[in-house]
Amino acid sequence: MLVLFDQSTPLPLRALLKGHIVRTAAEQGWERHKNGGLLLVAEEAGFDVLLTPDKNMRFQQNHAGRKIAVVVVGNTQWPSLRPHAERVVAAANAAKPGSYIRVDLPW
Repeated sequence: MLVLFDQSTPLPLRALLKGHIVRTAAEQGWERHKNGGLLLVAEEAGFDVLLTPDKNMRFQQNHAGRKIAVVVVGNTQWPSLRPHAERVVAAANAAKPGSYIRVDLPW
């Protein structure tokens, strides 16, 4: 599975997504793309999942018919996220094309 990390997605999650190819928006040169633009270029590049901290993406974008899944990480502070990181990994593994999964975590 090809996974894209949006800006502010905690990089330590990369090591936990074993068996997946993980790239960041910055590595792709896509820092200037926001929301719909990022989803479009990611789909065109063949990404399967976008991990993002953007909790409003569900309301800003139509996910119906999309090839890319969106997983929203509810807390991007690594010390708080770390004990619950497997929930994010499980959500990424379960993601299907066009799905939207929000992983809410305690602060």
